[in-house]
Amino acid sequence: MHSHPTSPVSRRSFLASVGAAGAATLLSGVPSARSADTAAETFPKRPGRLKQGVCRGVFRGVKLDNDQMCREAAKVGAWGIDLVGPEYFPSLKKYGLIPTMLPGGSGIKTGINDPKYHAEIEPKMRQALKDAASVKAPNVIVLAGDRAGISDAQGMDTCVAFLNRVKAQAEDLGVTLCMELLNSKVNHPGYMCDKTAWGVEMCKRVNSPRVKLLYDIYHMQIMEGDIIRTIRENIAWIGHFHTAGNPGRNEFDESQEIYYPPICKAIAELGYQGYFSHEYSPSKNAPALPTLEKMMKICEV
Repeated sequence: MHSHPTSPVSRRSFLASVGAAGAATLLSGVPSARSADTAAETFPKRPGRLKQGVCRGVFRGVKLDNDQMCREAAKVGAWGIDLVGPEYFPSLKKYGLIPTMLPGGSGIKTGINDPKYHAEIEPKMRQALKDAASVKAPNVIVLAGDRAGISDAQGMDTCVAFLNRVKAQAEDLGVTLCMELLNSKVNHPGYMCDKTAWGVEMCKRVNSPRVKLLYDIYHMQIMEGDIIRTIRENIAWIGHFHTAGNPGRNEFDESQEIYYPPICKAIAELGYQGYFSHEYSPSKNAPALPTLEKMMKICEV
C-alpha cells in the first residue's frame, strides 16, 4: 500500500496525522443497523471462504462522502473498510460493516524502526488499539519506517523493543498489530520491512499472537514473487492481506501478471480466518464501482 497523488487523502499524511481522538463520543447514540429509526439498507456479505474488504482507493474517481462510501462497500458484499478512523465508525455501523484495519500512527518514512519517533507513535498506537476494541475491529496497522542509515539488524531490534512494549495491551484488547510488508524497489525506496523473512523473524522475536504481518500481494510480487509458496509457509504470521495488480497497482485484469484465483484458493484452503482487502486503484479507463464488483467476484473461492 502507498500514497496516491490522485487520492482524496494522502495515505502518508493521513497515517502520520492520526491523533489520539477517542471513539467513544463518535459512537454515542449511533443507531443499530437494524433499528427501526435508521434508513440504512442491509446487504448480504460476498459469498466464498474469504472475508473480503476494501480500502478507500478502490473508489478513486467517484465523489463519495463517508456514508456513501460505506453504503457502496456494503452493496458489493464487503465486510469492512481498511485504514479508516473513528470518523467512519457511525457510517460503518449503519451499514453492518467494521473498520477492518485502523491507522496506528506510524508512517512509511517515520516508523517504529527509529527510536526517535517512538514517543510520538506510541500514544497514537495505544489509542488506536482502544478505538479498535471499542467497535470490535480486528487490526491496527504498523509501519517499519525508512532505513535512513539504520541497518536491518538494528531496525529489527528497535521494532521488537517497541512492539514488546505495546503487545500486552493488544493482547488484552484482542486486537492484532499488523506490520505491513511494502516494496522498496518501486514505490517506497528505503522501506525496511520489505521481505517476508524479515517480517516473520520480527514476529517470532516478539512472540505474541497479536503481532502479525499485513501481507500485501502486490508489494511482495515485486520484491519476491513465489506468492503461494510464501503464504503457505508463513500463514501463521499473516494477519491481513491486501491486493492489487502488477505492474501498475491497478485492477488485476488480464493485463496483469498476478493471477488471483489460485492465490485466493490457496489462502482459503489454509483455513485463513482474517480479512482480505482490496487496495488497488482503478485505472483511468476502469469505472470504479463496476471494477470493484469484478474484483470481488474474481476473489470468490
